Amino acid sequence: MLSQKTTVKDIGFTHEDFAALLDQYDYHFSPGDIVAGTVFSLEPRGALIDIGAKTAAYIPIQEMSINRVDNPDEVLQSNETREFFILTDENEDGQLTLSIRRIEYMRAWERVRQLQAEDATVRSLVFATNRGGALVRIEGLRGFIPGSHISTRKPKEDLVGEELPLKFLEVDEDRNRLVLSHRRALVERKMNRLEVGEVVIGSVRGIKPYGAFIDIGGVSGLLHISEISHDHIDTPHSVFNVNDEVKVMIIDLDAERGRISLSTKQLEPEPGDMINNRDLVYDKAEEMAQKYREKMLAQQQGINLEEQAEEAEQAEQAEQAEQAEQAEATVESTEIEEQLPSATATEDE
Repeated sequence: MLSQKTTVKDIGFTHEDFAALLDQYDYHFSPGDIVAGTVFSLEPRGALIDIGAKTAAYIPIQEMSINRVDNPDEVLQSNETREFFILTDENEDGQLTLSIRRIEYMRAWERVRQLQAEDATVRSLVFATNRGGALVRIEGLRGFIPGSHISTRKPKEDLVGEELPLKFLEVDEDRNRLVLSHRRALVERKMNRLEVGEVVIGSVRGIKPYGAFIDIGGVSGLLHISEISHDHIDTPHSVFNVNDEVKVMIIDLDAERGRISLSTKQLEPEPGDMINNRDLVYDKAEEMAQKYREKMLAQQQGINLEEQAEEAEQAEQAEQAEQAEQAEATVESTEIEEQLPSATATEDE
């Protein structure tokens, strides 16, 4: 119990004492920290947030989401408690600036890295196109599809608003690069139904000096100039026209790069038939493809037999070496026993 002689002045608390106490328990906040805060005032272009600092922190509307926000109440509600990213140090009024967008941004990059590691296929709406390709959003991040990785007959401009399946080509947060491929996603899906050595019918979609691009069921494969015929060809234009229907054989499926390699050379009954007698090549396509598959199988079996023979030889050499070591150990043991006096002789002495 306090003495009756104690006056109010003796137990008084000055403003200086109160300020010192506040300083003692004041938390230090630094840019880059993620803290919990409670919304206590929504304003037209931002909100005031209580994070336990002396002065209420402020979050501007442009920092409220990774997506466009027109009104603060689209994201925040009064008395709501959530995480905030400290964006800047205190200003001259002692007020910190906060961000939600930065948290969403970091977690979005973490998520797309995970999706890339899983080789996942994602779907997204095209929201714009430019000269180089198309723009999409993945987990709120802006992604780019190069024109060479768009596999559709539509003009790029007509893709706006269309949802596309996509694969990741590049995920680089430091350079802010998120590059995707429509072609690779389609090729992967198509590849599940295709096999090397299979004959397919397609149409010539485009012709370049190095080969012809063939549309096979919505995906594009390359018929390289070296795979058109056994005879020399100066240019693919001398053999094909755009929109020609062709029979080709698949000689390689590269899912990782999203590429299908095709050949008509392997379907020629005689060298030069693709130039001189294309109809014969198409008539004999299945027969020649079967021979190609048998040849590939024989080569593969030959490789396997060579590997098996090499493994058997290595196993035999290892066994012989082990037997030699065991024999040498037996000889050494016998020699040692002969040099040691017998137990009986020791006892007699």
